[in-house]
Amino acid sequence: MPHAIPLDRPDAPPARDDMVFLPGGTFRMGSDRHYPEEAPVHRVAVDGFWIDRTPVTNARFRAFVRATGHVTLAERAPRAADYPGALPHKLKPGSLVFKPPKGPVDLRNPLAWWRFRPGAHWRCPLGPGSSIAGLDDHPVVHVAYADAAAYAAWAGKALPTEAEWEYAARGGLDGAEFAWGDTLVPGGRHRANTWQGAFPYENSAEDGYERTSPVTAFPPNGYGLHDMIGNVWEWTADFFVPRHPDEAPGACCIPRNPRGGREDASYDPGEPAGPIPRRVLKGGSHLCAPNYCRRYRPAARHPHPVDTSTSHVGFRCVERRGP
Repeated sequence: MPHAIPLDRPDAPPARDDMVFLPGGTFRMGSDRHYPEEAPVHRVAVDGFWIDRTPVTNARFRAFVRATGHVTLAERAPRAADYPGALPHKLKPGSLVFKPPKGPVDLRNPLAWWRFRPGAHWRCPLGPGSSIAGLDDHPVVHVAYADAAAYAAWAGKALPTEAEWEYAARGGLDGAEFAWGDTLVPGGRHRANTWQGAFPYENSAEDGYERTSPVTAFPPNGYGLHDMIGNVWEWTADFFVPRHPDEAPGACCIPRNPRGGREDASYDPGEPAGPIPRRVLKGGSHLCAPNYCRRYRPAARHPHPVDTSTSHVGFRCVERRGP
């Protein structure tokens, strides 16, 4: 059963309009009850840090772009040297966009619902002709890892480690299934933007949204953080490894502020363009469904190529300093 982490902290952590400070603590990271990459559960300690109250929004990302002139990866044509053997007409700027099929498909084939759409990027999330008008308070999407890291550096912040992210997502509940407890829809009230219905072709949108939602549309967790679960996946700084380390043998050996993986161990050798490093995504998205991807949980994790942006991946930032 979930229980409050015994932290030496005030009942209400210090907060700013955009960030919340979380004093350090120890928690049980991972899960032994779900996907194999989440195991084993192991104790981890983190120092105190500030974390964004919400994912970075379109409005905030626009301010960054206007101030710096940053051009996202999705807006730049891939270099032929980085993708040997690729046909020249396929080296176009663009990004992956979710397109629901008309009926049931093989869930082992993500190409059945993902399309590379030339011209799709953060300003045109569905491709040419679309826009983010009226979506200032929605999370920015179509950001690759380098785009998220560039924003963080401009803001004087950093991307969270996987441990920091999961500690924050749990909201003070140690071992709970979700960020709010052990019931997905407590009292029939949706607590996150996820998929209801048979993925990927039937979305009943019982939670009120078919795609992204405003970043404060759902209640915050116990630390006052919104959208730690659902809406968009979030980049972390850690390279992906296929399992967590084993539990440390004693309290003196609990890892503190761990950094996961190594770049040279996070490749997929089967990539047609060669090995591409993968970083850890956390939190799940509006496309996570019970019949396909039960990753709308703090322990869930997913490897994502650093050169790939999609319509359901965003990020938030941290600051590692005292209150």
